Amino acid sequence: MARTFKSLGQSLARTASDKKAEDIALLDVRRQSPITEYLLIATVTSPPHLQAVEEAVRQAGKELRCPALRRAKPQSDRWRVLDFGGILVHLMTEETRRFYALEKLYHQSRPVSWQAEARPPKTRTRARKAHA
Repeated sequence: MARTFKSLGQSLARTASDKKAEDIALLDVRRQSPITEYLLIATVTSPPHLQAVEEAVRQAGKELRCPALRRAKPQSDRWRVLDFGGILVHLMTEETRRFYALEKLYHQSRPVSWQAEARPPKTRTRARKAHA
């Protein structure tokens, strides 16, 4: 797999954002965690929203040739965890996220930018023919 876990995490974060997940955080936890390199944490608004975001993230992982290896069971209607090997994805309701405060557990982690950088529009330049 040519992709790094960082770029995979960025892609999965954008997928969650596309499905309207909120307060998305991608954290580099390599120095704090012996089991993963990155944590992706996102807030969902309801059990149906949780299901939709989870399915979209799982599908994105498959399309990027890095399917989820496991997911936490039993399934909760407040918190889902997907394990992509070097990335753990936590999809949580706002109340659950506030209660467990994973960002506080990993307060020494470095945030990773995941939003696509806005590129300036391409300007067209016309090649002028030199007249002899």
